Amino acid sequence: MGDITVLVPEDEGEAALAGVAGVEVVRYDPDGVLPAEAARAQVLVPPFLAPASAVSIVERLPELRLVQLLTAGAEAWVGRLPDGVALSDCRGAHSGATAEWIVGALISVYRHFPQFVRAQDARRWDYHVTDTLAGKRVLIVGAGDVAEHTVRRLAPFEVTTTLVGRRARPGVHGIDEVHELLGRHDACVVIVPLTDATRRLVDAEFLAAMPDGALLVNAARGPVADTDALTAELTSGRLMAALDVTDPEPLPADHPLWAAPGLFLCPHVGGSVPGRLERAYRIAAEQIAAFARGEDPPNLVVDGY
Repeated sequence: MGDITVLVPEDEGEAALAGVAGVEVVRYDPDGVLPAEAARAQVLVPPFLAPASAVSIVERLPELRLVQLLTAGAEAWVGRLPDGVALSDCRGAHSGATAEWIVGALISVYRHFPQFVRAQDARRWDYHVTDTLAGKRVLIVGAGDVAEHTVRRLAPFEVTTTLVGRRARPGVHGIDEVHELLGRHDACVVIVPLTDATRRLVDAEFLAAMPDGALLVNAARGPVADTDALTAELTSGRLMAALDVTDPEPLPADHPLWAAPGLFLCPHVGGSVPGRLERAYRIAAEQIAAFARGEDPPNLVVDGY
């Protein structure tokens, strides 16, 4: 294979790919006119957290053969690319940051940090006893790289963790066991990719299987959970939740979820930390280098995963 032309939207992309053999790096503006080199571009790198509408650029790239994402979530692109165009995600780039958010969210809810911030804003000394993360039993639905990072970060807090994956394997339960497992855990962390199989995975039946007072943490994608069912459980006071993602997203100002008790809500910031682009482009460069050698990228997305 000769040199391939790769379109990148950021300085970090140009720097990361500058030393990759067999690659011509071309900068483009996602919101502007495409450069002339786009006519021969074989690889497209969309911006970090690009909106679903970004897929439309593919129609203007006649030689495109690979879309390389800067995020692990690929749902906006799966099933929307022409035949012959492969998709590779950035699995592994943001796992540590996301796991850190998960641990922080668990601590924030159990130690009542949101309540104390509200009291601080009101200049009110709200002394009271809180819960603790130590000794909790946490079920992690999703057994990939983020789960591994999360388990390691929870271990010092004396937390018991249980993993659930698509299929059972040593150390991991199958998804068919999840409802039975939910009743034995204090918290459930959801970190699955959004696919047809996982959309509305956290539905009314899933939530009903969680014990009273349990905490749901969604660090995956908003549509993995049924928003109406979750809002109902929170409004009743039976469950708590920490969400980095919502459905819809951004959450409209008049949505009832904003006012639900027992909710800690963040605006999809799990992976948004310093160095995120550098880490993402390191992974992307590995994938594109493999493609330039005529190999399948290691993070090739197959059947939505």
